[in-house]
Amino acid sequence: MNVITTEELLQKIDAGETVSIIDVRESEEVATGIIPGAKHIALGQVETSIDQIDKSVPHYIVCKAGARSAMACEILEENGFTVTNVAGGMLDWDGEVQF
Repeated sequence: MNVITTEELLQKIDAGETVSIIDVRESEEVATGIIPGAKHIALGQVETSIDQIDKSVPHYIVCKAGARSAMACEILEENGFTVTNVAGGMLDWDGEVQF
């Protein structure tokens, strides 16, 4: 499984790279702030939402600390997606968030 730190992801965003971020936290967690532009798909809905995820681009998967995003990465990798787990999750995120 590919892994990236929150700092490395923020550097990509700050450099103007186009990144696809999927936040797998629950709705009440996302209400406390989400990375701008991230798509919210709760972990329990990842398998049933696969047809809504673009397989042609790599995705960065984030949760609160990194465990649920690792599980989501496993599910998506098994289904042919290119994904990277964001280690540390939103607990380590120092970038902008939207509410």
